[in-house]
Amino acid sequence: MDTEIPGGGAAVGVQIHCSRRLPDFLQSVNLKYVKLGYHYLVSNLLTLCLVPLMIGILIQASQTNPDDLRHLWLHLQYNLVSVIICSAILVSATTVYITRRPRPVFLVDYACYRPPDHLQVRFHQFMDHSKLTGDFTESTLEFQRKILERSGLGEETYVPQAMHYLPPRPSMSAAREEAEQVMFGALDALFSDTCIKPKDIGILVVNCSLFNPTPSLSAMIVNKYKLRGNIRSFNLGGMGCSAGVIAIDLASDLLQVHRNTYAVVVSTENITQNWYFGNDRSMLIPNCLFRVGGAAILLSNRSRDRRRAKYRLVHVVRTHRGADDKAFSCVYQKQDDVGKTGVSLSKDLMAIAGGALKTNITTLGPLVLPISEQLLFFATLLVKKLLKSNAKPYIPDFKLAFNHFCIHAGGRAVIDELEKNLQLLPEHVEASRMTLHRFGNTSSSSIWYELAYTEAKGRMRKGNRVWQIAFGSGFKCNSAVWEALRHVQPSRNGPWEDCIDKYPVKVVT
Repeated sequence: MDTEIPGGGAAVGVQIHCSRRLPDFLQSVNLKYVKLGYHYLVSNLLTLCLVPLMIGILIQASQTNPDDLRHLWLHLQYNLVSVIICSAILVSATTVYITRRPRPVFLVDYACYRPPDHLQVRFHQFMDHSKLTGDFTESTLEFQRKILERSGLGEETYVPQAMHYLPPRPSMSAAREEAEQVMFGALDALFSDTCIKPKDIGILVVNCSLFNPTPSLSAMIVNKYKLRGNIRSFNLGGMGCSAGVIAIDLASDLLQVHRNTYAVVVSTENITQNWYFGNDRSMLIPNCLFRVGGAAILLSNRSRDRRRAKYRLVHVVRTHRGADDKAFSCVYQKQDDVGKTGVSLSKDLMAIAGGALKTNITTLGPLVLPISEQLLFFATLLVKKLLKSNAKPYIPDFKLAFNHFCIHAGGRAVIDELEKNLQLLPEHVEASRMTLHRFGNTSSSSIWYELAYTEAKGRMRKGNRVWQIAFGSGFKCNSAVWEALRHVQPSRNGPWEDCIDKYPVKVVT
């Protein structure tokens, strides 16, 4: 008698489907381990070659006749002058190398500003306020609503106090108040966490793109904390969201010149006087993305600070595409047809950012990628040139060079594009997406909120490498590479302290 098995057909179907997929799965696993084996072999090729050589030398030395060694010693005694000259040259060369080599720059600690809760803005508040101002048409209000829904921002981002009024009150005094709250809030936290006295600061670099009052923002900090009179202070303006890396680079260069001192970098942006109240859609996007935020970073070139520092600066690579007219004007502050000022974002922005990224990683790659990836890249490039093939060039695996990625949270499209182009996994862009969701686009300081997220999750281990990458007007793409000097714990009163357990959250796309 035949017996029918309930669901048997489905079970057989699943079994057949799995059996067909199994060889493909095994093939992918084999290719993965082949690549890992290749990477390990090439990376350790020098060691694998030197070990047998050293063993051979030791065996040969053990078989050497003692009379030969005595003869060699007598020969050196008779050539004392040559020995002294060679020793002097060696000592001189070593001294020059030690004095001329770049001094290590340590990141002692940093602090990100956490605005008060009453500055949070929900989506419905944003839309209600925009409607009640009377400055926007129905079509542009709908446009802003769609941008908000697709932006990747959450409901807990912050806008300055002046934007919470009806009508808004964007004045010079309100802009100064926003700047003071952000900068002084971050610096107070930094000085509290590190116990550094403001008088010990020898270098101060402040970057803020759109708000440059007189006296400058750096002068406001000097006045507030009564910094010393011979401090080297700099104020960077108009350099966009990538200015934070530029400020780090400037501070690092100054630390190569001025010995045994501290440098403080303050990265922020000011929204109060730069809210756009017109109907040009290309100028409305910043309203929907930019939010209040800032960071203060303490750098040192003192060797004794290595023990308590979190990171060591490894590389800074800067790319400027300003010579190209399209790149120069893709992020442009201007007045619209009715004279209202705002920042216009070009439709070519993502393509230009991709080109700047390509140039930047072409320079960065040889500095950070293992030799195995460099050989693969060079081999495919050579084959393409010789065979004149139109095949895409090999994209190096930057996951072999970095453990953590801090991609500027400029918007969902920016993060998506880099995730795709660099072939990253979701966990590699988690910090960027969650920073965008929780704090919005905080301009040049966003990469520090992302680093704080990684630390708050307990993922930063000794020896880990971090890639901070930011884009900005001009057009610029800048990278900073840091190496963790210890298992890094989050700082006290960090921006994620009371909410890290809620993340990651699923972002609606």
